[in-house]
Amino acid sequence: MTRLGLIQMCAGDDPAQNAQTAAAMVNEAADQGAKFVLTPEVTNCLSSSRTHQRAVLTSEDQDITLSTLRDTAAKRGVWVLIGSLGLTTDDADGRFANRSFLITPTGEIAARYDKIHMFDVDIGGGESFRESDGYRPGDQAVVAQTDFAPVGMSICYDVRFPYLYRDLAQAGAQILTVPAAFHPVTGAAHWHVLLRARAIETGCFVVAPAQTGTHPTTRGKPRQSYGHSLVVAPWGDILADGGTDAGIVFADIDLKQVAEARKRVPSLTHDREFKGPARV
Repeated sequence: MTRLGLIQMCAGDDPAQNAQTAAAMVNEAADQGAKFVLTPEVTNCLSSSRTHQRAVLTSEDQDITLSTLRDTAAKRGVWVLIGSLGLTTDDADGRFANRSFLITPTGEIAARYDKIHMFDVDIGGGESFRESDGYRPGDQAVVAQTDFAPVGMSICYDVRFPYLYRDLAQAGAQILTVPAAFHPVTGAAHWHVLLRARAIETGCFVVAPAQTGTHPTTRGKPRQSYGHSLVVAPWGDILADGGTDAGIVFADIDLKQVAEARKRVPSLTHDREFKGPARV
């Protein structure tokens, strides 16, 4: 069995404060026996203000959350998925990266993943988001090896693109990570069903640490997140649901269930070429 600890936090727009909060929660998860601890999307800074983001976000090598959590992982001897960090880049247009990190128990960076699909949506009720205005999309899918299972990495809005997860599973992933800061409206309608579908389609464990609540802000409109950090088994069962309070969600997973689910329904081996679709 592998014990997971999913950190459900309500990050604000102060990276230093968020780093300390996340590190304390990683320590608490390790105290409770978690071998793999995961934080949500934009662990370092959750802000709706591009002006504020430009003022406080840094490059990868200067990010305080990354350095703090690398140190914490090494001190506690645990694997840590930093769900994502907003980071500055050298891109000519000045856009940020939304980047996830897998950290080893010695504090090394085992893998990086830049979010591929940007959250450019009109939810209704006057709410719209254009993530691509401030963040540039990645173009590389990633499966990272740990000492307990291969991990396929993704972030939030990626969950709506099932071919990504199929490719990750067919490349060997047994755990799929979906750190998120999901909107309450789309979360209530789609979060659980999308994550369960990705698990069922791939025969993987789906592990989704989430932001929750109304996020404290010093500039710009306060944002809200749905919460409900989830662990979903390969057969689609929800093993843990974090609800809406900040805290740590624990789950003990048996990776034998991956092979068992895929043996019962071996759909990952049943791909067929087809034509079309025809327009008739």
